[in-house]
Amino acid sequence: MLDAVLTFLSQGLTNASWVTMLVYTLVMTQITIFTVTLYLHRCQTHRGVDLHPLIANFFRFWGWLTTGMVTKEWVAIHRKHHAKVETEEDPHSPQIYGIKKVFLDGVSLYRDASENKEDMEKYGRGTPDDWIERKLFSAHPYWGPTLMAVIDLSLFGVIGGLIWAVQMIWIPFWAAGFVNGIGHWWGYRNFESADTARNLIPWGFWIGGEELHNNHHAFPSSAKFALRKWEFDIGWAAICMLRAVGLAKVLRVAPALDIRPNVHLPDAETLKAVLTHRFQAMTDYYRQVIVPTLRDEAQHAGENIKSVPRRMRLALADGGRWLDNEGRDRMQAVLAKRPTLQTVCDFRTRLSALMEQRGADQALNGLQQWIHEAEQSGIQALQNFAQRLKGYGVTSAA
Repeated sequence: MLDAVLTFLSQGLTNASWVTMLVYTLVMTQITIFTVTLYLHRCQTHRGVDLHPLIANFFRFWGWLTTGMVTKEWVAIHRKHHAKVETEEDPHSPQIYGIKKVFLDGVSLYRDASENKEDMEKYGRGTPDDWIERKLFSAHPYWGPTLMAVIDLSLFGVIGGLIWAVQMIWIPFWAAGFVNGIGHWWGYRNFESADTARNLIPWGFWIGGEELHNNHHAFPSSAKFALRKWEFDIGWAAICMLRAVGLAKVLRVAPALDIRPNVHLPDAETLKAVLTHRFQAMTDYYRQVIVPTLRDEAQHAGENIKSVPRRMRLALADGGRWLDNEGRDRMQAVLAKRPTLQTVCDFRTRLSALMEQRGADQALNGLQQWIHEAEQSGIQALQNFAQRLKGYGVTSAA
């Protein structure tokens, strides 16, 4: 009897090899990642894709089994993150809490946010509210992980406890810590979005495509996160496979930017495209106007562009939004010595303000005036950008 117990504790029911247990762990955790990115994030939160009930209910069960997260809570917290991004009301902004707190203790921030019942009702609307949700998934969220522990221990014995621990920390580490923390602190930006979101790497395959965080913040409702030719989103690949067999319907994908030739005066199509691609426009402005102007002025002064610190150069992309008061003073000092750079930065500020105007007629008139003045500025980079901006158009993307 004792031998049987010891054998069970050391081998479980499967007597699996280390390779088998490793494969099992990776498969289980990646299914959990897909549960978060496909079901909770792209389907439930942003409505970018509609999953067949068979797939949706499987993911809902799997999330309960492997994380204990409640759909309504996850959705509400993430929607509030977008609505209040980088403010004191953001549930998990490194700008507010610091990168160390979000990265190492993101779970406590999630737990604190989930206790705000008013937010859960406000931002969690439209999530499942059927019998099984009320009586099981939401009512007993810890039953799922407990059942998962029983399964792992039964299959692999004592080692199953370690496998279970890895499963339990997988989402807290990669989602609550890594994406919410590092994804707003380090990486590259395709779009000058109104936050600090960054793409961690161009190839989103390890955490379901969530690596492309800046792309997502630029177009939150898009079911596809990869928005450049060299980028890859494994979550989108999974959606395409599900769509091919009738198990998913794509509702929204980020529109592509079209540049129309021979547009002499900005029209309603231009305004629509500028507003749709506002973050792309501001990125283009930084790369095609501010950086060349800074480089030209440095050359004329016999300096290197690196005479302006990198952090300060990057801050010019968003008008110094994330600088402290001392940093803003230093930026103003840099601009005061470079009048042309000051001019193009002033144009940037005006263009950004135009994108916030509510009235279409007023916004179009303002855009036409902005382009006219840019073309008359005598600054070659600014003139070229204005010419390109006139041709902005929107085209659908698949």
